[in-house]
Amino acid sequence: MSYPKIPDFQNLSQLIIYYSKYKHEFGAELDGILEKMYSDLNNGLIEIKNLPEYSNADEPSEYSEILKLRPEGPRKMVDSIPIDYDERLKGAFLSRIAGCILGAPVEFHSIDDMKSWAKYNNEVFPPIDYWKTIKQPYEKRYEKSDFIEYTKDGITKVPVDDDLVYTVLNLLLVEKYGIDFTTSDVGDIWKTYLPHACTAEEVALNNIKNGVSADQAAIIDNPYVEWIGADIRSDAFAYIAPGYPEKAAKMAYYDAYLSHRRNGIYGEMFFAAAQSAAFVVDDSIEAIRIGLTEIPKNCQLAKDIRWALDISPNINNYLEARSVVEERFKHMEHAHTNNNACLTVLGLAIGNNDITKVISETVAMGMDNDCTAATAGSIVGAVSSFSKLEEHWYNNFNDTLDTYLIGKNEFKISELLIRFKKQAKIVLK
Repeated sequence: MSYPKIPDFQNLSQLIIYYSKYKHEFGAELDGILEKMYSDLNNGLIEIKNLPEYSNADEPSEYSEILKLRPEGPRKMVDSIPIDYDERLKGAFLSRIAGCILGAPVEFHSIDDMKSWAKYNNEVFPPIDYWKTIKQPYEKRYEKSDFIEYTKDGITKVPVDDDLVYTVLNLLLVEKYGIDFTTSDVGDIWKTYLPHACTAEEVALNNIKNGVSADQAAIIDNPYVEWIGADIRSDAFAYIAPGYPEKAAKMAYYDAYLSHRRNGIYGEMFFAAAQSAAFVVDDSIEAIRIGLTEIPKNCQLAKDIRWALDISPNINNYLEARSVVEERFKHMEHAHTNNNACLTVLGLAIGNNDITKVISETVAMGMDNDCTAATAGSIVGAVSSFSKLEEHWYNNFNDTLDTYLIGKNEFKISELLIRFKKQAKIVLK
């Protein structure tokens, strides 16, 4: 995907600020100049925001239209909960947590920076265990957990992360409103439990708090509608609909619609379906291929995922994966759905059902690597089951997961697993 040449506004704005202060210090009169600059830029922003968005027949945002454009797929692969569901669920959830915690301290860090930090810690890279130390260990993450709580010796429970908070939140959503919840229900659960959010989720949350309807919350002042935020909300629906990718994708759609459109929606649907399939197949890439059957065949995300699958046999490690993704998605934001989805797929291909290798290589690729490693971990964890997850990834969790949800601070992991299973029994009754 190519982008227009965008001027370096960030550098220009910084120079305007510095030169304004400098000239003021030397007695220059700036009256009216800065105000006019600001007004001109704001008017330009308004003009850009008001540009028409051209419809793409291959990329609808309405569920009924999406269904028409899906390729053939298994839709529902089981009639009852898989016999090994408990072990696969435990593997999926704990591997998701492990990938998230490993990636959190180095989220968006460059590969060179991560390699340098590993060398400083005398650790191997890609990392095969949690980081020994991290920079600024007492800086807060999500206003709650110190960064030291994400390190090998600092973990006493699962620290907070939005990749995990939404997993719990969507369980609460289904428990309250049932498996046929609406996007309006999603908005209500957000208003009840979410104190804050990021990018598309922040926009949608603020919009619904200000009285905007749930079906409009994603499209008012939201340039993040195709970013990765919806992806990280997908896993709960797979846990609730194991082996039923169509149902998992449907729930994911109504969740994603609150904050995203087009490929942002498809990302959550795709990963929900792939994770659902992972409960009944024995290969992560097979689960990915099934995930593709629940989104429009010719949408950009589907094209990008197929590209990643096509090249995956020739990609041997994190460096090669990051290089080809950077080349294909030049100038795309590093929190976008499509480029990160391809890294997730390549991480799964490189790891070949080895949980540690999957999350290790995926984190090492960078970009939004707590998100990508969490999702990759969930898929490979479901495929390989809990028995294949090395103990060091979870032995310090003490059965406790921390959140920033209002009035819902901590959860017992064992109890969450029971609650997911209860909902799965309803879906597959």
